[in-house]
Amino acid sequence: MSAKYIFVTGGVVSSLGKGLAAASIGCLLESRGLKVNLMKFDPYLNVDPGTMSPFQHGEVFVTDDGAETDLDLGHYERFTHAKLSRDNNWTTGRIYEQIITKERRGDYLGKTVQVIPHVTNEIKAAMKKVAQDVDVCIVEIGGTVGDIESLPFMEAIRQMRQELGREHTLFMHVTLVPFIAAAQELKTKPTQHSVKELLSIGIQPDILLCRTDRFLAKDIKSKIALFCNVAEEAVITAKDVASIYEVPVVFSREGVDTLVLKYLHLEAQDRDLKDWEEIVHRVYNPKAEVNIGIVGKYVEYEDSYKSLKEALVHGALAHNLKLNLNWIEAEGLETGGATNEEQLEGYDGILVPGGFGKRGIEGMLIAIRYAREKKVPYFGICLGMQTACVEFARNVCGLTEANSSEFDPATPHRVIYKLRELRGVEELGGTMRLGAWTCKIEPNTLAHRIYGQLEISERHRHRYEFNREYESTLVAGGLRISGSTPDGTYVEMVELPDHPHFIGCQFHPEFKSKPLEPHPLFKSFVGAAYEHGLKRRAEKAASEVEMFHRPEKVGKR
Repeated sequence: MSAKYIFVTGGVVSSLGKGLAAASIGCLLESRGLKVNLMKFDPYLNVDPGTMSPFQHGEVFVTDDGAETDLDLGHYERFTHAKLSRDNNWTTGRIYEQIITKERRGDYLGKTVQVIPHVTNEIKAAMKKVAQDVDVCIVEIGGTVGDIESLPFMEAIRQMRQELGREHTLFMHVTLVPFIAAAQELKTKPTQHSVKELLSIGIQPDILLCRTDRFLAKDIKSKIALFCNVAEEAVITAKDVASIYEVPVVFSREGVDTLVLKYLHLEAQDRDLKDWEEIVHRVYNPKAEVNIGIVGKYVEYEDSYKSLKEALVHGALAHNLKLNLNWIEAEGLETGGATNEEQLEGYDGILVPGGFGKRGIEGMLIAIRYAREKKVPYFGICLGMQTACVEFARNVCGLTEANSSEFDPATPHRVIYKLRELRGVEELGGTMRLGAWTCKIEPNTLAHRIYGQLEISERHRHRYEFNREYESTLVAGGLRISGSTPDGTYVEMVELPDHPHFIGCQFHPEFKSKPLEPHPLFKSFVGAAYEHGLKRRAEKAASEVEMFHRPEKVGKR
C-alpha cells in the first residue's frame, strides 16, 4: 500500500509551532501502531542552515548521516521513532542546486527549465523518496502562507492532492486565534484571512489547528468552520501548554488522530499514550528541583540550544525533578572580580555547550575553573570539552598561554587545533566532522559507568580537535581521556577522576535524547547536580545552626 500524506502549513505569523504539531501528529499515529516519517521544506536559499547565525536560525540539528538540518527535525526525532537523514530536510537552495546540476549535465535535453514543472517535480520527488515503507508521511512547509518564497512548495503539495486524491492526502493548517484583552474577545479574522490565502493558491485545508491561549467555545468553532469551509469537528483547539510533551495528549483529547484516520481512510489499533501521560504527570508533579547554569555564547536566543535544553529536561524528568535553567552570558563573566563567583554560586551543576568563535571564551574558562575547584558537577559539550582542556592546561599543568588555535593562532601551546584533514580547507559549509561516529570508552571510568558499555555511537559537529601531543602532560596533571575513536586518532571524552562529576565530550549527545529515552550523559549529570545541591544545602543549614548555637565570646574586664 502506498503511503498517505499529511501536509502541515502555517498562517498569520511564524513560530506558531508547525514543527511541534507535525511531531505530535506523528507521535499519535505511532501510538496507534502506524509507521510514520516526517520531513521539512525550508523556503530559504541557503543550501542548509550550517552557515547561518544561531541568532537568526536557532539550532542546527545534525542527523546520523551528517546532514545539518532545521531544528524541527529534532522535534520529529524526540516525538517519534522515525530515522531521519538529509532526505528529511530540503531548502529552496538545495532544490535549485540539484536542478542547476541537472541542467548543466544536460538532463533536461534542451528544455526551458521552469518553476512548473521542474522545481515542483523536484519537490514532489523529494517527498516520495521519504514516503517509502511507511504508512503516513508528514510534510511540514516552512514559513507562512502568502510568502513568495514558499509558493513552489505550496504548488507542489497542491499537485500532490490532484495526483493522489483526497483519500491519500490531508491538508492541516496551523493558524492563530488571538485573544484581544482590551475587547475581552477571541478574534477569528486572522484565521479567516489565512485560509483565504490558502484558497487563492488552490488549497482547501481539511483540519485547522487553532493556536490560542484558551479553549475555543462551540460558537467560535462553528464560526470558523462556516467561514473557512471546514467541518466543525475539524476545528481543533491547539491550546498553549506548560510543556511541549503535553501536546500529543492535548491533541488526543481533541480527537486529532481520529480525524486523520477518518479522512485518510486508515485502519489502526487503539491509541496507547500511557508513557506520554506518565511524562506529563512528572512535569506537573516533581518531587524536587534542580538548578543548572548554562554558560554559553548565544543565550539571548534559547532556540540556539533547543536540543540541549530538551535533553536537560529529559534528564530531570528521569529523576522526577523540576528543571530550573539559568542562561549565563559567557562574556558577562569576563569582567573579573568577586562578581564572577557570585554569578556562579547557587547552581547545582554547570554546563558549557558548543559554539564557534572567540567571543565569550574567557568567561567559559572562568566558569570551568569555578566548577573544577569548587567541586560543582560539570558537563562540557563540544566547545565545552575543548575549553575544559584549555582551562586544565593553563591552571593545573602550568601552560599559562595554552589555547585553541581557533581563538589564538599564535598560541605556543595549541592544546586544541584544527582537524588534521581540514587543514587548508577554508570553505565553511559542510566541511566539519559531521554525523555519527563510533567512540571506544575506557573501562572503569565515569563514562563507562554512565553508558554501561565500551562502544557507543554519537553525533558530531566540530572543526577542531584535542591535540594529542599534549596528552601526556594533561594526563600527568590528572586529566583522564576516557573516550577515543577506535583508531585512536581523536579524543572523544575527558574527565577528572578526583571530582564528583566532571566530564566533557566532543560530540553532541543532546541530538539523541528523547523524553521517553533520556540520554545517559544528561541523566547522570542532572542526577549528580541534584545530589550536589542536596549536600550543599545540608551543609549550609548545618552551618547556620552552628552559628545560631555558638556562644558569644566574653571579653576580659
